[in-house]
Parts: sequence; structure tokens; C-alpha cells
Amino acid sequence: MACGPIFPDAWRANTMTENLFARLERRFPEDRYRLLIQTDTEAQYTYEGMDQETAGYAGVFARLNLEPGDRVAALVDKSAQSLFLYLACLRFGLIYVPLNTAYRRKELEYFLGDAEPALVIGRSQDESSLRNLLPSAPHVYTLDSSGKGTLAEAASTALPFTGVRAVRSDDTAAIVYTSGTTGQPKGAMITHGNLAGNAETLVTAWSFTADDTLLHVLPLCHVHGLFVACHCALWSGARMRFLTEPDTAKILYYLPEASVMMGVPTHYARLIDSGQLTRDRCGNMRLFISGSAPLQPQTFQDFEQRTGHKILERYGMTETGMNTSNPVPGPRLPGTVGPPLPGIEVRIVKPDETPARTGETGNLQIRGSNVFKGYWHKPEKTSEAFTDDGYFITGDLASQDENRYIRIDGRRKDLIISGGYNIYPKEVELCIDGIPEVIESAVIGLPHPDYGETVCAVVVLRSGITLSEAALIHHVKKELASFKAPKSVCFVDELPRNAMGKVRKNVLRERLSA
Repeated sequence: MACGPIFPDAWRANTMTENLFARLERRFPEDRYRLLIQTDTEAQYTYEGMDQETAGYAGVFARLNLEPGDRVAALVDKSAQSLFLYLACLRFGLIYVPLNTAYRRKELEYFLGDAEPALVIGRSQDESSLRNLLPSAPHVYTLDSSGKGTLAEAASTALPFTGVRAVRSDDTAAIVYTSGTTGQPKGAMITHGNLAGNAETLVTAWSFTADDTLLHVLPLCHVHGLFVACHCALWSGARMRFLTEPDTAKILYYLPEASVMMGVPTHYARLIDSGQLTRDRCGNMRLFISGSAPLQPQTFQDFEQRTGHKILERYGMTETGMNTSNPVPGPRLPGTVGPPLPGIEVRIVKPDETPARTGETGNLQIRGSNVFKGYWHKPEKTSEAFTDDGYFITGDLASQDENRYIRIDGRRKDLIISGGYNIYPKEVELCIDGIPEVIESAVIGLPHPDYGETVCAVVVLRSGITLSEAALIHHVKKELASFKAPKSVCFVDELPRNAMGKVRKNVLRERLSA
């Protein structure tokens, strides 16, 4: 039976906890037993099960005498239980700190030392190393992808905490660390109001309903997988098919039962390369969404040709959630991230802070209820991140067309200044990526004694294909001004990426500067 919207339209939640827990009691009884998560091992969890499991974890928090605002650091694999752990923290008024299991000891020392968690949850295989790393940590528990571990054991004997701690919309709900491509990572303090407002906006903008099934292929230690994907499903009462790993074969297998998928460009490129992506396989899908890294126009076009679907590209950040989006009803333009979402102010300014003209590249700034409240323990960095009139300085370079569609032209720190000329890497990358022999490229600036910086292209070629450095440079010079063309080309098998698929240009600069 089709469910439609679960909650009265007139009732607006100001926090995620109001939406997920206080409003549970407003549902019809049968809605509590609807399916929320089905994993790729066929384990199933209902909304009622989510309520009970989070109450159990919150009962452990109560027994440990944790207080609102205490931090809980989670170094766990993706699972239904890791999502429930996060929701239990919201329920109890704690601050959730997601950490990537790929982090090494030195990185963990920094994150845990900075966040000062009252409770650390790790995998069973990491328990001893965590205890050695945190000899003075108040509490260390384990939680495995199977749902087992000392946290689950404690929850089985704890008195369930069935209530919901009252929080204000400006209270911090999570601290998410930035990627730290320049300097030390910073902990972005995301509020309950940030989460609720962005979830409500996205559910409306992307037409989520309780009838949707989200194919969840993203990690839960990142904003995209945890806040964007999960929140859209939870806010609308939809179902999720959880894939523990973004395996292309599994994505293809489960696509026919899904209606929405959120992925990074790498997911879509691999689906195309599989040769098994067809219109029939996507017959039940209504929406494919891409983010976390730029989607190449060629991928957009190839995907549409194979499936009949135009991928919806959007733009967000750790500090802001989602800012812009191509529309669900309306034109989706390749190479753009769409116009600003409702309630979000976007402006593009030149270096002198005057407004950029239509089509002119400038510094992108954001203002709205989606923007974080600041960096944990770094008031000076917080101050530097905002303008006097309250706009967040994203550090991205962008341009806007006459229909308000935004095009991201790269990071300001990646801007190359060679011989006094400004060179935007994205423009050069798009030119190189248009060469049939090229899969993808990354353009960086390298030190030069005369010009200050010189343009270097790092290029991945298609398998079994050769292309000379001279031929590539000649192609760019035919399309762009000569000063924008690479002075050197480095051919590689693959580009270094972070967990969300973003190219780590800082790594390339370090390697090639030598």
C-alpha cells in the first residue's frame, strides 16, 4: 500500500530528533513497522526497530552519566547499527564525531585529541590500539558491522532511554572534520537546525516521499552519506537498501528495486564502463544524484545515452550541507551544479569584494540556515571563514549564468598564477578531458623560477591508448590561450583521491614539485 507523506504538512520540525522521535508517536501504528533499512546481507530493520535500538544505545549513555554536549567519536564500519549509533547521539543530546576507519595512528591522535570525546566507539579489531592510544579516555566500546560488540552487549542490559533530550536548533549535533588538504583538519560544528533545515529543503527539492527506495552506496563517515542521503530517507519516511561496499556489481544488481541513488562521479563512471547499464535495469529509477566531486560532462552524456536519465549534480560542503542543485523538474545542465536551493543566498565576488558579472569567475560565498556555526576550538579560523555581513567564504571559484545556474571553476587555493595571468584549472581540465584518448585529468601549478608557477597536467589515458605530451599540449593551445596550456604533462594510471572521490591535488603537487 502506498504510504504518501507520513507527517502533517503543517507540522514543521526544527531538529532531526523532533522529526524522527517526537513525531514517531504521531504516525499510524502500522507505519512504525514499515521497512527502514534492508542490507546487502538481507538483514531488515523497521522504523520501530530503529526506535528501539537507538533507545538501547541511549540507555548506555545514561548509565555512563554522559551529559548533553559530550562528544562521541565513532570509528566504525558502515552498518545499520552505525547509523543507529549516530541517531542515538542525537536522541540523547550528544555530539557525534564520525571518523574514517582508514585513518592512521597519527591522524587519530590529532582527531581524538582535538575532539576530546567522552566515549569512543571502535571496531573490535581496533579496541586494544584505541585503548593504547587513549589511556586516559573515559570510555571505549566496540561496535562491528554485524551489530555485535561491547556496545551492543551493554545496550542489551541497559534500561532503554525512550525519551528525547530537548535541544535547541543552534546546539551542536555533530563535529565533522574537513579533509585538511591545506594545514590541519578543522572540526566543523554542525547544528541540529542545520541538519533539519537542509533535510527538509532537500526532501522538497528532490521530491522524496515514503514510497521511495534509496540505494545507499556511500560511507557513513562523511556528510554526503550520513547527512544528505540518510536524512532524505529518514525525513520522508523512505526505505534504504544499504550496500556495505560500493561494489559496481552489487549496485547493478539492486538498481531495479530502487527509485533514487546518490553517488560520486566514480560510481557513475564505473557503471558505464561495466557495459551492463541499461534502460531496463533503471526502469524503476526516478533520480540519480551526483556530488562530492565534479561530474565530467562526458560522464553525464554517456549516462543519459545508456539509461535515458540525466544525472542531477548538486554542490555542497562539509560546513554547509547542500547549497545548490540542478532541479528535479527542469533542465539539468552538464558542468553546472544548478541554482541556489530555496532559502540559501549565494554571491560571487571578485578579489576586491565587488560583485562578479554574469559568467565571470569569482569567489563563491554562502549565507543561510544551512551554514555551520564555526570550527571546534578554532575561533580565529571561524572568524576568517566569514565576511562581516555573515557570508561563509567557501574557498571555491565559481561563475553564474543568466538563469542563476552555478558552475564551479575550482578551489581558490588551486588557482594558478603564471607570469601574472590567472589560470583556472577546471577550464584546462575540461579541455583535456574532451580528448577522446583521455579518461580524466588534474591540472596543478608547480613552482617556476621565472613565472612563479607553471601549468602541469596529470592525465589518465584509456587502457591500451597512447598520446604524446606534445599532442596533448597542441590540442589545448588550439582551444585555449597559449598561457593556459600545460608546460608539462605527467601520464599516470590513476589520480590520488580521498574517501569521497575528490582528487588530492595537494598530493600531486607534493610529488611533482620534487
